[in-house]
Amino acid sequence: MKKLRKETKNNLITYGIVILTYIIVQILVATGNMSSLMQGLLVPFCTYVIVAISLNLTVGVLGELSLGHAGFMCVGAFSSALFSLAVKDSFTVAPLRFLCAILIGALSAALIGFLVGIPVLRLRGDYLAIVTLAFGEIIKNIINAIYLGIDGNGIHISLKDAMSLGLSEDGRMLIKGAQGITGTPHDSNFTIGVVLVLVTLFIVLNFMDSRSGRAVMSIRDNRIAAESVGIDVTRYKLIAFTISAALAGVAGVLYAHNLSTLNAQPKNFGYNMSILILVFVVLGGIGSMRGSMIAAVLLTLLPEVLRFMADYRMLIYAIVLIVMMLFNWSPDAINMRKRLMAKIFPKKSQKEEA
Repeated sequence: MKKLRKETKNNLITYGIVILTYIIVQILVATGNMSSLMQGLLVPFCTYVIVAISLNLTVGVLGELSLGHAGFMCVGAFSSALFSLAVKDSFTVAPLRFLCAILIGALSAALIGFLVGIPVLRLRGDYLAIVTLAFGEIIKNIINAIYLGIDGNGIHISLKDAMSLGLSEDGRMLIKGAQGITGTPHDSNFTIGVVLVLVTLFIVLNFMDSRSGRAVMSIRDNRIAAESVGIDVTRYKLIAFTISAALAGVAGVLYAHNLSTLNAQPKNFGYNMSILILVFVVLGGIGSMRGSMIAAVLLTLLPEVLRFMADYRMLIYAIVLIVMMLFNWSPDAINMRKRLMAKIFPKKSQKEEA
């Protein structure tokens, strides 16, 4: 019997963690041991896990810093919510409608990611971060300014106000400017969220183990050496960036269909959201998909757990962030963990040294 490769074992462990977590949560819900507040956080957990994994593909695998990931999430959220709202009365099969919404959200975000990536990925480092940050803010502000409605005469769009649309009596508003979209079907749930997390992991982990993924990682490690052996740097960077944007769009679809009202406010899709997603990636470990998952869940859960402390909860949240960052990245902490692991697993440590 063939032995499994180390990467395959790690991937199976990651899938197993997700499935085991789902089973435990379902048992807690069925037995009434989970509060309604925690149940309300289950879909956001899945949303943030997906978007953290997708950003890790850009930051950890591709090696480029993007600060506009909330913009791709916003594109996926609004395009899918617009579709679901428009066909809600005629397309009554909820699971199939949501599947179409996922495809539309992913394809919309992928298209925007592709178009943005063509000029942007020629930049590096801070310049790339600034341009992607600007993109995220532009997307948010454009959506905030759009008024869109539909009637018997077709689709009407305006950047002024709702009155300028000139809708007939049978018409209805779909996007109400800064008020966003209201009445989106509540099609997402925890089970669908977990399935999407597993699909996202499958796509990213298999991409990393593919020929294209290895080419992308070689560009990250040494761009000049990758170019010297004939790797098309721009092409492979664009592939990774587009996949990352598409998966962020999927997270946006899940987010949009968990809310009755969707708007592009700064707290939802602004700069702070992009930074929060980046914190998930950095805290969990750049390049570690499992770490991004754990960090996303812990940092989403922590403010709610500390809510009873009122004014001090965000202070404690910040302190915990600093301590966790030092524990993960401080050289002294890393050496301490290695010594501790050597004591717990002496045989394994000896094999690694050999």
